[in-house]
Amino acid sequence: MPVPTIDPELIGALSGYDSATVQNAGILARGHVDAAGDYSAPGLERMVGGEEVVVGYAVTAELTPVTEQSETLDWNEYHDLLAYTDAPLIVVLKDVDNPSRRGAIIGDGMAYRFTALGAVGAVVDGNARDVPGIKKAGLQLWATGRVPGHGPFNLVHHSSDVEINGLRISQGDILVCDGDGVTRVEPAAAAEVVKACAEVRKRESKLHQFFSTPGFSTADYESWKQDR
Repeated sequence: MPVPTIDPELIGALSGYDSATVQNAGILARGHVDAAGDYSAPGLERMVGGEEVVVGYAVTAELTPVTEQSETLDWNEYHDLLAYTDAPLIVVLKDVDNPSRRGAIIGDGMAYRFTALGAVGAVVDGNARDVPGIKKAGLQLWATGRVPGHGPFNLVHHSSDVEINGLRISQGDILVCDGDGVTRVEPAAAAEVVKACAEVRKRESKLHQFFSTPGFSTADYESWKQDR
């Protein structure tokens, strides 16, 4: 069953804004801050890619990279979600082993497979390995750590709600990812957020221009305080 998608123009529009602008726009659209459902916490590092923005739909999975499990899922169930969704996708992987974050839950072999099936990025609450190979595969990567190995490697859930380094993510959420981390957008709110992004950009541009005026003085500062 493909992941539900929205108007591709909205995804393209979100790609024109950084994660911080989108987060500010989400607050403007909602009228309140929801950090746990809004943006990732410190510790999620961009390991592949520069400062460019990557936007896609979350396809979630929970994995155990060290401990043998009595019940596991067929990886093709997850692969089918990628292969039959005609949209940019971000694989969202969480290590749910005990202990967690001991083995790697993504490597270059997976990266080549995911990229071929439509993924543009991976957001990983856990470790990566073979990072140079992941880069060669063309998969943008955010992860919380790196290790060289893993043991028995199992898919135990997919398409479920997960928490990725402090951020709640559901299957099909839109993720806006860059050097600052990941901002989440609910698909139903995407049009309103895009509209708010333009307003945030306009406000920030005006502020930046004001404070970069040649000869900026304390009189200018006092004027700014009065206008607030």
